[in-house]
Amino acid sequence: MATSASERKSFFKRISGKEKNEEESEMTFFDHIEELRWHIMRSIIAWLVAAIAIFVYIDWVYDNIILAPANKDFFTYGALCRFGNWLHLGDSLCMPPVKIDFQVTTVNGTFTSAISIAMIGGIIAAFPYIFWEVWRFIKPALSPKERRYGTGSIFWVSLCFFTGAAFGYFLLAPFTFNFLASFSLGKTGMIVYRPAIDDYIDSLTNLMLGCGIAFELPVLSYVLAKIGLITGSFLKKYFKFAFVIILVVAAIITPSPDWTSQFLVALPLLLLYWISILLATRVEKKRKKDEEKEWS
Repeated sequence: MATSASERKSFFKRISGKEKNEEESEMTFFDHIEELRWHIMRSIIAWLVAAIAIFVYIDWVYDNIILAPANKDFFTYGALCRFGNWLHLGDSLCMPPVKIDFQVTTVNGTFTSAISIAMIGGIIAAFPYIFWEVWRFIKPALSPKERRYGTGSIFWVSLCFFTGAAFGYFLLAPFTFNFLASFSLGKTGMIVYRPAIDDYIDSLTNLMLGCGIAFELPVLSYVLAKIGLITGSFLKKYFKFAFVIILVVAAIITPSPDWTSQFLVALPLLLLYWISILLATRVEKKRKKDEEKEWS
């Protein structure tokens, strides 16, 4: 018996997989929720795997990573001192040795500190995979042109995040802890500086996560420029307002009130803002060229 044209069309769709793609494009609200649930589940699993790996080697992580910025032999102290001497500035960039005696004020303090290190460290270690899951969820909703814009986004987002985290760890944290450890209150000398270990860990992780997120500014600006929400001229026009916001963000990120730490945060943020202006301006020029080609 001869088949109809519609039946033949349906058969070829099944062979080529087009029928499945059409069904996927007609997903209901609950189908999207189910899809999101699995992306979240896989992200949580990756986070827990990284956290467990850190917890297994928690002694090494604690001695060589967590306590390093509070150690007088930390790499940054010697590097800054050598850099200052190379610039013929003498010992102006050399910071005094840091000596911090930590204490635990609760019965389960050491265990909760280890859990905190593992959990936050797991987020930092699994960040590229977590962002990849986010990208996989939003990718089907994008047009082919928008998908091309997102090529390499995982690399650049991860690079900016880890660069910011490294900036907070290697540069901002030593300045912060050095200032806080050397700051004294009163002249009697009766106050002993002995912070709780969990407070130190919170300060260190806040610096790393805060700087990591703040360093995503160029990527965010590039995406918004591609969408058409901002332009390079717009960012230039409102630079004075952005400058104030950057100073506020720098004050929030840095736990210490000294101007040196806030300046160290504000300076790269200002640089990132101008990089964002250049990226947005480049996108704006390219869009105008494409529009001219379409009208010609």
